[in-house]
Amino acid sequence: MKISIPWWLTLIIILETLPMFIGPVVAFALPGFLGGPGAEEVNQAAYIYAARNLAVGFAFIIAFALKSAPMIFILIFIRLFTDLIDLPTLILFDLSTSTARVVSIFVFLYYIPALIALRYLWKQMRRGDMEPNAASA
Repeated sequence: MKISIPWWLTLIIILETLPMFIGPVVAFALPGFLGGPGAEEVNQAAYIYAARNLAVGFAFIIAFALKSAPMIFILIFIRLFTDLIDLPTLILFDLSTSTARVVSIFVFLYYIPALIALRYLWKQMRRGDMEPNAASA
């Protein structure tokens, strides 16, 4: 199901996708990012993290190019779900320099935009279900 993608949804998709490519670069450039304080070598966690992020990032690009509401919806949901785990993990293991700053970043740059996008995409998909199917006519 192809949808028209308004500018604000494009911005949300960029906000959701960009960290999927920046994260792996940071993980490889700064081994302590995933290995904890004192880590000097890239470990298996960095490779797993990079593989997951790059796979979801490329899937976002493909879904956006196809203008596929269900694919974009699922990918934003996956990103939201992983962020709901990432934030408490960053706080629990004291990997953030400022708890208030990291909570603000997650809430305003990931959670709220994701919920707005999910609501819009859900409405688009429901509207598509209600339209008569040309193939069955």
